Amino acid sequence: MYLQNVTSTNSTMNNLLFNYHYINITTSLPISVHFEIHSLNRSLAYLFIYKFDQTPQLNSSINLIDGWTIFCPYNLTNDDIYRYFIDNQQTPTHQSLIFGIRELNSTEINNYCLNNSSINTLPITDESINFTSNYELRIYTSGCYYLDESNNWKSDGLIVGSLTNLYETECLSTHLTTFAGGFIVLPEPINWSYVFANADFMKDKTVYLTMIFTSIIYIILIIYARFKDKKDFEKSGVTPLADNNKSDQYLYQILIFTGQRANAGTESKVYFVLSGDTDQTQIRLFSDPHRKIFQRGGIDSFIITVPKSLGLPDYIRIWHDNSGVGSSASWDLKYIIVRDLQSMDKFYFICQQWLAVEKDDGRIERTLPIASEAEKQDFSYVLSKKAYHSVSDGHLWFSIFSRPPSNKFTRVQRCTCCFVLFFTSMLINIMYYDLSNEAKASSETHSDALSIGPFYIAPQQIGIGIMVELFTLVPSLLIVQFFRRIRPCQQISRLREALYKIKPSRKSSSEDVPAIKKKKSSITFPWWCLFIAYGLSLIIIAVSIFFIIVRGIEFGDVKTQQWLTSVLTGFFSSVILTQPIKIICLVIFFICFCRNSKDEKETREYINEDDEFNISNDEEYLHSLEYQPLFSPSLKSINRLNENEIANARDQRLKEIQMWKIIREFLIYFIFALLVFIITYSNREQHSFLQVNHLRAYFLNQRQTTADYTNINTIDEYWYWLENSFVSNIRAQQWYNGDIPQYLNGFLNDKSNRLIGWATIRQLRVKSELCPDQRVTSICEDSYNFFNEETQLFQPGWTTNATTEEFSSSVIKAFNYSTSDELDTYPYAGEFGTYTEGGYVYEFRGRLSDMKTNLSKLHQLDWIDEKTRAVFIQLTLYNPSVQLLTAVTLLAEFLLTSGIYTTARFEPINFYTFQSILQLVCTIIYIFFIIYFMIIEIRLLFELRLKYFHQFWSLIQFGIIGCSLGSIGVYFWRFQETNRIIHLFKKTNGYIYINLQLAVYVNDVLTFLLGYCCFFSMIKFVQLFRFNQRVSLFAETLKYCANELISFSLMFAIVFMAYLCLFYLLFVSKLSSCSSLLNTAQMLFEMTLMKFDASQIVGADAFLGPFCFALFMFLVVFVCLSLKKLNQEEIQEERDCRMHSQYFDPIENFPDRMDEFLQALNKIYIDQKIELSRLEKAGV
Repeated sequence: MYLQNVTSTNSTMNNLLFNYHYINITTSLPISVHFEIHSLNRSLAYLFIYKFDQTPQLNSSINLIDGWTIFCPYNLTNDDIYRYFIDNQQTPTHQSLIFGIRELNSTEINNYCLNNSSINTLPITDESINFTSNYELRIYTSGCYYLDESNNWKSDGLIVGSLTNLYETECLSTHLTTFAGGFIVLPEPINWSYVFANADFMKDKTVYLTMIFTSIIYIILIIYARFKDKKDFEKSGVTPLADNNKSDQYLYQILIFTGQRANAGTESKVYFVLSGDTDQTQIRLFSDPHRKIFQRGGIDSFIITVPKSLGLPDYIRIWHDNSGVGSSASWDLKYIIVRDLQSMDKFYFICQQWLAVEKDDGRIERTLPIASEAEKQDFSYVLSKKAYHSVSDGHLWFSIFSRPPSNKFTRVQRCTCCFVLFFTSMLINIMYYDLSNEAKASSETHSDALSIGPFYIAPQQIGIGIMVELFTLVPSLLIVQFFRRIRPCQQISRLREALYKIKPSRKSSSEDVPAIKKKKSSITFPWWCLFIAYGLSLIIIAVSIFFIIVRGIEFGDVKTQQWLTSVLTGFFSSVILTQPIKIICLVIFFICFCRNSKDEKETREYINEDDEFNISNDEEYLHSLEYQPLFSPSLKSINRLNENEIANARDQRLKEIQMWKIIREFLIYFIFALLVFIITYSNREQHSFLQVNHLRAYFLNQRQTTADYTNINTIDEYWYWLENSFVSNIRAQQWYNGDIPQYLNGFLNDKSNRLIGWATIRQLRVKSELCPDQRVTSICEDSYNFFNEETQLFQPGWTTNATTEEFSSSVIKAFNYSTSDELDTYPYAGEFGTYTEGGYVYEFRGRLSDMKTNLSKLHQLDWIDEKTRAVFIQLTLYNPSVQLLTAVTLLAEFLLTSGIYTTARFEPINFYTFQSILQLVCTIIYIFFIIYFMIIEIRLLFELRLKYFHQFWSLIQFGIIGCSLGSIGVYFWRFQETNRIIHLFKKTNGYIYINLQLAVYVNDVLTFLLGYCCFFSMIKFVQLFRFNQRVSLFAETLKYCANELISFSLMFAIVFMAYLCLFYLLFVSKLSSCSSLLNTAQMLFEMTLMKFDASQIVGADAFLGPFCFALFMFLVVFVCLSLKKLNQEEIQEERDCRMHSQYFDPIENFPDRMDEFLQALNKIYIDQKIELSRLEKAGV
C-alpha cells in the first residue's frame, strides 16, 4: 500500500472538500476497480465519493457524483482494511475515474456510524478537509473473460464478484463457457498537490542528491568515453608495412591479435617470415610510425606486398628482439589471420603462447603452422576468442571500458544506453516499490502462492516482475538496436584506402577480382538518425529523473533511502555478478552445443567481407605513405638473440620480477596492516578507561571500609553494602546544595549515567541433599552445578506453604524462579564455576524508599542463605555525554567454606561503528584485500596440496584470512544485536530492562578476532623482511637447530612440570598464587622473568620457600646457559655461503635500477633544455 501523507496537506488545501485521486480505466474489455484503505487510526471514519470522467463535487449546493459510501470502524475487515469495488458493468464506455476521500468529524461519526438509521443520507458539509491521521491506499483492477469461437476474448455474461481481492478473482457467470480471470496491479497515482507543497531540497535531499550525483557521473563518463573514442579512432586502420616494395604485385592482409593477460603488449621489434607451398617472404618488420602497435588486447592490421603469390600458406615464423624495457619486452600472441586480397581466402595461425624469456618455455620465437579445421574448433581456442568478445561487447556497462576499437557502436553511445537503462529501471522500481514489498510480505500467508522450499512466490510477484522487466528492458533494447543500426556518415573501407595508397593506379575490374557473393544486409538507418537516437535517450532520461524526484518527495527522505539501498544493491549485483556469469554461461553453452565453424562474427568486425578494390577517400585513414621510398629498404642488421643472450636476458628478467614482487608484496601487506590497525583501534572507545574507572570507584566503594564491595566476606556484610551503598547509588538524589535534581529521571546518583530500564539482582541456589555422614548434620549443600540447581517456586521465606502475611509483588516475584527466556540472560563463567542463565530475580524498580523497604524485607526473609551459590547484580548504563553504553555485572560467589568471593565486570560498548567516512572506506578496502588474499591462497592450495599446510607462513596467512572472515561474520552478528537493542530502546524510550550480556559476548569475540588479525599481520612482517640478511639469518638458524630446540623444549617441559607439581603441592593452602595449577604455572613464569616478590614464598614457609625458590632459579640459569647453543648455530649459519640467497640479488640490483631511472630523467631534462635554447635562439 502507498502511504497518503494527508495531514501535511491540510494547510495547502484550504478550498478543497476532498482529497482527490485519478485512475485511468481506458481498456478494450470491461474491468472492475477495487479500492483498499488502511487508516493508521482505526477509530476514524471516512466518506468516499467517485465520478466517471470528471471530478466529483459534493457540498450544500452541488451534488455531482456517481456513487458514494461511508467507511465506519465496524466495516473494517480482519486485517483492518476498508474495501470498496466498482464492478465491470459500470466501467465500460468510460476512460477515467476520479474519487475523493474525506475524514468525518466526531459529530458525523456519532450520527452516521453509531446511529445506523441515518446511514442512507449523505454527510454534506462546506468545511475544508482536515485530516487528523494519514492513511494507506491500494488500487487495482480485475476482470473476467472467456474465449469465443473466433478465439477472441469476451466478457458478456461475466461479472466480477464482490469477494475479489488482490490474490483471487471471483467471477459470476450466466453461461457455462470456459472463462479466465485477470488483474493488473497499477502503481499508485501521484499526489501532485502534496508534491508541489513539499518540494523542498532540505526535506528530500536524498533523492535530489542522488539524481545530481548520477547526472554528474553520466557527464564524466561521457567525457571519458569521447576521449577513448578518439583513441580508438586512431588505433583503427590498416597499416601498409614500411618495407613494402611498390613494384610487388601480390597483396596479403595480416591481422595480429594480442592477448588480454597482464603485460601482454610489447614494445620490442617484431619480425616475421610468411611461407607458402611455392615461395616465402623475406624477413619483414611490423612497424607503424603513427601509433603504438601490439598493445594489450589490441588487433593490428597490416598489408604486405610480395612479387607473386606464395601459394597455399604453410606456416608463419614470428619473433621479437626483446628490446622492450621490463615487462614491455614480453608479448602474448593469441593468433594471426592472413587474408589473400586477391582470392579473399582467410588462413588462421593459432599461437596462444607467450613470446617471452621469463614466461612459459622462455622462447621468443614461434613457428606457427596453418590451423586445421579441428584446431579452429578446439574448445580452448573458441572459448578464448568468444569469451572476451562477448564480455567486452555484449556487457553494456563493461563495454564502455573494453569496447573493440573497430566496432561502430561507440563508447559514447554505449554510455548513453547504459544510463537510459539505469534511469528507467530506477523509475519502474520506485513506482512499484511498495507493491513489490507487499506482494513479497503477503506471499507466505496465502494458499495460492507457489511454494519452493523455504521460498514463496505469489502471482502478484510474478506479474510485477514481468511488468518491471518489460518496462525497463524494452526501451533500452530498442535504443541499443537503434544506435547499432545507424550507418556512419561515410562508409569507406580502410582496407581499400590502404590499397589505394600502395597502388593508386590499380583499377577495379571483373578480371582482377573474383566474384564474391555478398551476404544479405540487415536493416540500417541513415546517419542523421543519430540525432534522433540521442534525442530520444535524453528525453527518456529527463522524464525518468523528473518522476523519480516526484515519487521520492511522496516517499519522504527515510523511505527514499531504503528504496535507494535496494536499487543500488540490485544494480551492482546485476552488473558485477549476474550479467557476467550469464554471458559466460551462454558462451560456454553455444560453444558446446551450437558451435559453427562458419560463425566468424568476431572476425567480421575487423575484416570486411565485401571489400573490393574500388579506390575512394577515407577520412579515418591516418597512415600516409607520401614519404615512403619506392624500393624496399634492406634490413642490414636484425637483432636476433642467440641462446646465450636469451639465457642471460631470462636470468636478468627473473631477478627484476623477483625484486618488484618483493616490493609489491611489502607495500600490499603494509597497507593491509595499516587498514587492520585503523579498523581495530577505531572500534575501541577512547573514553572507555575513564568510564570504567569511574564506575568501579562508584559502585565498589573501596574508600569506605564498612561498605567495600571487594572485602565482603559474610552475608551480613553483603546486605549492608547492598542496602546502604548500592541502592542509594542507582537513584539521582539531591544536589550538594539541597536542590532537587530536575530532568534526571532514571539517572544514577553521579548525575552522568542513565540507567536503561532498571537494575536486577539474581541469585542461583542449590538443592538440599542428605549428607553421607549424618552423625554431625543431616542436610548438606553441595557445590553448584547444572544438575543440582534449584528451580522450584517458593513463597516468601523459601517455604512452599501459603503465607497470610502480605508482601509486595516485587518481593513475591523474588522467590519465583525465572527462566532465561523471561530474563534474556546467558550463561556466565565465574571464578569458581559456570552459572546458568535462570534464577530468582528481584527488580530494583520504583522509588528509593520502596526499594529500601523491599531489601529490608528480603533481608528479614533470608533471601540470601546457606543454599545461595551466586548472586548477580546486572544493570545497563548509558552516558549521553560520550554516547557510551556500559554493561555492569557484579558477581558474588558464595563458597562452601562460608566465604564470599566478589568480582566486578564493567564492559563499555560503542554501537556507533562507522563514526567517520574513513572507517567505512577502510572496512570496504579491507574486505577486498581479504578476497584478494583468499584467491592467492586457494591457488597455492591447489598447487601445493598437502605441502601447503607444512609451510609456516601459509598457516599465518590462513590465520589472517580465518580471523578476518570470522570478524566479518561476528560484526554482522553484532550489527543485528545492535539493531535489536536500538529498536527496543527507541520503542520504549529506555524504560525497559535491556540486557547487554549477549552484546558483550559478541563484542568480546569480535575484539579477540581483530586482535589476532593484528597479531598475525605483525608476524607476517617477519616474512616480508626476509631479504634482510639478519632476519633471514635468524630464520635459517631456527630452521637449522629445530631438532635441538624441540629436544630442549621437551626437557624443559618435563623439569617445569616437576617444579609445577612441587610448588602446587607445598603451597596450595598457603599462597593464593598456588591455589590452582594454572595460577602456579603463572607464578613460575613470573619467577623466570624476575617479576616475583620472593617475600611471599618466604612468609609461606621459612625453610621450604627459599629452598624451592633457589632450586627453580638454578633452572632459569640452566636455560640461559642453553641459549649458547643457539648462538653457535647462528655463527655456523652465518658462515654458510648459501645465505646469499635468491632474495638478496634482486634487492642488491635495486640501486642500479634507480640509477638508470634517474639517468633517464636527467637525459629527458637535458634534451628539453637544449630544445628550449634552440627555440629561444630562433626567436620562437
